[in-house]
Amino acid sequence: MKKLILCLMAMVSVLTLSAQSEYDNEVINTIMARRSVRKYLDKPVEHEKLVVVVRAGINAPSGMNRQPWIVRVVEDQQLIADVTEIYKQENAEQVKRDKDFKNMFRNAPNLICVCTPANGGGELDAGLLGENMMLAAQSLGLGTCCLGGPVRFLLSNEKCKFFLERLDIPDDYKLNYIIAIGYPDEKPDAKPRDASKVKYIK
Repeated sequence: MKKLILCLMAMVSVLTLSAQSEYDNEVINTIMARRSVRKYLDKPVEHEKLVVVVRAGINAPSGMNRQPWIVRVVEDQQLIADVTEIYKQENAEQVKRDKDFKNMFRNAPNLICVCTPANGGGELDAGLLGENMMLAAQSLGLGTCCLGGPVRFLLSNEKCKFFLERLDIPDDYKLNYIIAIGYPDEKPDAKPRDASKVKYIK
C-alpha cells in the first residue's frame, strides 16, 4: 500500500510539472503562459523593470531596420488619475457598474504608449515591438493588456489634449495603442485557440 501511495504521489508530481512546463524551453513557456491581465495590484512597476521591458521591445525586428515607432512610458500616477477623471465624467454609468474601477486603463499603474507614423505604415513593426514587450513583462512577473478603447477616447475627446501633450508625440506620429502594465491581481485561464486554422504544406 505504501509503495502504491508513493507511486501515485510521483505520478501526480510529474503531471503537475508537465502542466506547469509543457516545453523544456523558457521562451516557449513564457509565450504559453502570457495572458491579458485586467486586474492589477496597486503597486507601480519599478523603473528599472520598465526599462528592461522597453529595451526588449525596441530590439524587435522591423522592415529595413526603420524602427518606425515612438514609445512613451507613463510613470506619472497623477497624470493617469487626471485623465481618468475626464473618462469618469463622460462614462459615469459604465464606471458605476464596475465596482473595482480605479482608472480607465484597466486599473494598471503604468502605461506603455506606442505611436506609429501619422501617414500610415509601421503598424506591423509596432505589433512586433508590442509583443516583445508583453513577453518580456511576463518573464519579469508582470501582467499586460493591449488597449485600443482608451486610445479612441483620448483621440476623440478635446479635454484629453493635456494627456497627449504630456506624451510629447511628434507631429508626424499618432498614438496607435497602449499597453497596460503592472503586477497582476488575477490569473486568467487560457482562452481556446483554433489550431484548425493552421496547415502544414509538405
